[in-house]
Amino acid sequence: MVKETAYYDILGVKPRATPDEIKKAYRKLALKFHPDKNPDDPNTFKQISMAYEVLSDAKKREVYDRGGEEAIKGGGSSGGGFHSPMDIFDMFFHSGGNRGRGRQKHKDVIHPVSVTLEELYKGSTRKLALQKKVICPKCDGQGGKDVEKCGPCRGTGTKVIIQQLGIGIVQQMQTMCSDCQGEGEKISPKNRCKNCQGHKTIKERKILEVHIDPGMKDGQQVCFTGEGDQEPGLEPGDVIIVLEEQRHAVFKRKGHDLIMTMEIELVEALCGFHKQIETLDKRILSVKSFPGEVIPHGTIKCILNEGMPHYRNIIEKGRLIIQFHVNFPPDNFQPADKLEKLEKLLPARPDVIEPDDCEICTLSVMDPEEEQRRHRGEAYDSDDETRGQRVQCAQH
Repeated sequence: MVKETAYYDILGVKPRATPDEIKKAYRKLALKFHPDKNPDDPNTFKQISMAYEVLSDAKKREVYDRGGEEAIKGGGSSGGGFHSPMDIFDMFFHSGGNRGRGRQKHKDVIHPVSVTLEELYKGSTRKLALQKKVICPKCDGQGGKDVEKCGPCRGTGTKVIIQQLGIGIVQQMQTMCSDCQGEGEKISPKNRCKNCQGHKTIKERKILEVHIDPGMKDGQQVCFTGEGDQEPGLEPGDVIIVLEEQRHAVFKRKGHDLIMTMEIELVEALCGFHKQIETLDKRILSVKSFPGEVIPHGTIKCILNEGMPHYRNIIEKGRLIIQFHVNFPPDNFQPADKLEKLEKLLPARPDVIEPDDCEICTLSVMDPEEEQRRHRGEAYDSDDETRGQRVQCAQH
């Protein structure tokens, strides 16, 4: 039993969610609410990152389950301070592999691409047009000539502001230098590069070809190294394409297997059926039942080697799993003149001996939705009665 479920609710998972389910939920939400896509709503991204950092760490999650958010913020996790939301995002998608080594790197560009199940089955190529920043070729990223170091910030691009909050209490804050706009350098307007207006970079349109190989999965990444934004003094960032699988009308993917539901009529379930299935690559599979084979409702069968191809080994494929749904005749189906013949063909019904004092009952049809509304209404009535009893007790 967990004390609070707020972090689980933020990620949209249950308290019993596995680490893989938590990772999958974070990935989708982080891409959806990233500040680059939602600049007006940074708080949602922060909440998602905070929830993931706690629930993805076994020790922090245990502390949260026992004591809730108050225990986490009170230092009960003994896991040190929290990372910034962008640090968590970078560690999740890039594993922090470029940190602390060599020249600092520009942040990567994460771009989700929606793909169909057919594309993941057969493979496909997408052309993606992106706008990226490149170093100005006219000034080689200098921004102009006669560049001077900013005096007020001493070339750091930041200033330290000290505010007195009370007697003996001061607050120190770091803010961007307003004189150089955080650049650490100043260029006279007459000396600025005419091509980039002193910004050191210009916008360039880039066309990328995204190759979707057969067997790729939802969430798989395609990385274009060095194709991200450029900035003087930094290594170019990467463009990372994240595949997002669309829901298919017929098939559902589970690993290397494809799952589908096949509807058959009662006569087909009892006397045999012949169906055709169109595969994701437009082939037609002929499916038949053996003579005399009865297909009960909910039966599951499979066709080997007709599932999804294995990534980078397309000769190997999973299974096509078929779950049979038997459509029974409607309530008003009453072939009275044929019931006797039908009963002779089917297995005999068991004999039931009625005692003299038995009561004859009639079956009524129940509406599940109406039943749920009824139970909700009873729960509300019960609450009202309980509140009324409490009020009466208080009056005494």
